[in-house]
Amino acid sequence: MYAVEVRDHIMIAHSLNGAVFGPAQRLHGATYVVDVAFFREELDPDNIVVDIGRATDALKQTLHALNYANLDEYPTFAGKVTTTEFLARHIFDAMAEAVRSCELGPHAGGINRIRVTLNESHIAKAWYEAAIGA
Repeated sequence: MYAVEVRDHIMIAHSLNGAVFGPAQRLHGATYVVDVAFFREELDPDNIVVDIGRATDALKQTLHALNYANLDEYPTFAGKVTTTEFLARHIFDAMAEAVRSCELGPHAGGINRIRVTLNESHIAKAWYEAAIGA
């Protein structure tokens, strides 16, 4: 299995409703280092997994709407608890769509799996990983 990973970061604010979240129920900020790994069984005709520049641009575009946002006010997330795991899935869905729409290049369709990791600190991270449905 081959893989390429790109990285960016976002700073957000949110509150997490529910007693399980303790003090995080109050509005607070988080800075995430976001890693997106693209996996494929065989290299494409150019001997790459994915065009790193296009992958980086797609990640930057995906994160742009979230960066410096209060997710409690973000219409797409109305009524949702925006945990780190939830955000990893949201970013995964956008990156998977970038693969399916050939935004990452003409041979990106060979990518069969993506993992999105949100590094919350030096001691905690969460990720979502799955195969890309056609």
